[in-house]
Amino acid sequence: MASWDSPWARGLLPPIEDAAQHTKLWWAAATLMAAGGGWRGRGAAASGIAAMAVAQVLSNGVAKQLVERPRPPKEWFWHEDVEDRPDSSSFPSGHTAAAVAFTAAVTPAWPWAGAACAVPTALVAVERVHSGAHYPSDVAAGAAIGLAAAALVRAAPRLLLRHLG
Repeated sequence: MASWDSPWARGLLPPIEDAAQHTKLWWAAATLMAAGGGWRGRGAAASGIAAMAVAQVLSNGVAKQLVERPRPPKEWFWHEDVEDRPDSSSFPSGHTAAAVAFTAAVTPAWPWAGAACAVPTALVAVERVHSGAHYPSDVAAGAAIGLAAAALVRAAPRLLLRHLG
């Protein structure tokens, strides 16, 4: 996948990467949901942002500090994008963790919005490998962290009520 030389991939994936930088894509989606989705949109947006924050802490704040994995070798890639990679540990993919967390938290609250978010989420995961920033296992670990973060955010109110009650 990383060496896939496709005009389609070269045209679509770099803008996806730019939009996903600093979680801009997910903040924009949350803003649209909250502004146009009524109570359901606001709830979905809040769940998505909370899960994204948890995923970022778990992936970038914890896992990347525990696992020192170098990025894939630059020689494996034909394109220039490989020169513009972070210096942090490759494992796990924080972009994928944030994307999956946001989408997995939004989906139960507003399934239509979750389905719409699934497409850019998948593209972010593909882009992280295609750009040379991550191994596929980094992306898989990021997705697992994202799912765990969404599950934790979804369960937190029940756990809190049980603890307080």
